[in-house]
Amino acid sequence: MKSALAVAALALATNVWAQTPAASTPPAASAKPASGSMAQRDSHVEERISDLHSELKITKDQEAQWAKVADVMRDNARTMHDLFEARRNGTASETAVENLKSWGDIAQAHADGNKTLLAAFEPLYDSMPDPQKKIADQVFRRPDTHRPAHKPSSKQK
Repeated sequence: MKSALAVAALALATNVWAQTPAASTPPAASAKPASGSMAQRDSHVEERISDLHSELKITKDQEAQWAKVADVMRDNARTMHDLFEARRNGTASETAVENLKSWGDIAQAHADGNKTLLAAFEPLYDSMPDPQKKIADQVFRRPDTHRPAHKPSSKQK
């Protein structure tokens, strides 16, 4: 249960970059400066943090613990955004080895972010009364919570 929550929470924190135009727009089509994309990313992260705060029904007594979770979400999103930006900006000149290394760096940052987020989220979750835990469990079970930028395939199986 705890690892499922950690994976879900990490997906929330690290996948927020996927919904920003900077991460989804090809380099040639992006005319906005990096600061604009950072502002959009930050805005999206803050919106997600606010939405989760509301959905999880964070109480005044939980605010200090929630602040730690929110800070980790911000840091993880920033790290992932920076790694994807570096990858996007360098792929034209990368060797195959450098390309694989950049994916490895992203995967490692994802794993490290998961551990950091778990360390922040677990005490908050443990402090929740059972009805609030049930809400959190439901929120983290939703497919859109895990992968907010994911669009279902139109292919039929």
